[in-house]
Amino acid sequence: MQNWHDNVLRLIAEIDRCIHAREGETLTLAHLARLLDCSQSQVSHQFHALTGTSLRDFVQARRPALALPAVRDGEQRLLDIALDYGFSSQEAFTRAFRAAYGITPGEYRRSPRPLSLRTVIRPLDCYLAEQAPADTENDIQTYFITLPAHKFAHIRNYESIGYWDFMQKQSRIPGADLETVSALLRQLAPEAEQQMAFVNEPSGRICSWGIPLAECWGVRLPRDCTDAVPAPLQLMEVPEGDYLVFEHGPFDLQTENSLVEAKIERAMRDFDYEAAGCCLDTAPGRVFYFVHDCVRFWKYIRPVVRF
Repeated sequence: MQNWHDNVLRLIAEIDRCIHAREGETLTLAHLARLLDCSQSQVSHQFHALTGTSLRDFVQARRPALALPAVRDGEQRLLDIALDYGFSSQEAFTRAFRAAYGITPGEYRRSPRPLSLRTVIRPLDCYLAEQAPADTENDIQTYFITLPAHKFAHIRNYESIGYWDFMQKQSRIPGADLETVSALLRQLAPEAEQQMAFVNEPSGRICSWGIPLAECWGVRLPRDCTDAVPAPLQLMEVPEGDYLVFEHGPFDLQTENSLVEAKIERAMRDFDYEAAGCCLDTAPGRVFYFVHDCVRFWKYIRPVVRF
């Protein structure tokens, strides 16, 4: 599996090279398969399995991401930028840019604040988002995202402190241990990634950040999901909102877990929210997501208010 994670990085590097070199004709599935000495179907399948997106969709999303510095910092015409980065017209570039970031390239050039990637939390978001200005360690990436309105099916604990404590405390509650809850969540959403989260909750414990919260385990569901949620799960509506992501790449679970956690905690503590034009959103009901997968990344996804 690790070889395929390495292969994904090789594919991304080659995609970037082709886009920058304006080799649109070269950038095909056949070319990428030859690069890895694999079949086209194998490359396509493995890329989608590991990233949750198709190669074609990633290439289309990577083009406006690579064009960001030219739009923000240069004086080149937007039409020329569009053509340089593989779009057939300025209109096509504008559509892709707005779909990714919620504003047009012209609006961004006139008011170049850190963009917020419109996403549902995908593994390759860090390659599509604009990095927020941050004086943090080099291996912590920081960027804004906008999550659409959705639902969150979960169990909630008001006393636990961290994953292991959460798991132990839940194990003492009949029918609400993590194994049982995970099975219920799989029945509800077989393809959804289960994750830890923290809900701003006035009746919760005061965490190390000084915010009262409850710790949760659950899955995000589409806003229009109407499936009944079995007990002991509860369902909450989460409105569209902005989040700040602190992300670390792959790490060794046995030897680096505590080190990586400390790095992310330090990055979150030292981040200059005011300079980045935001503040933490501590309003009751806001959800702070936590995604831990040592093979891919460790992400803290914190709700913010931008100004």
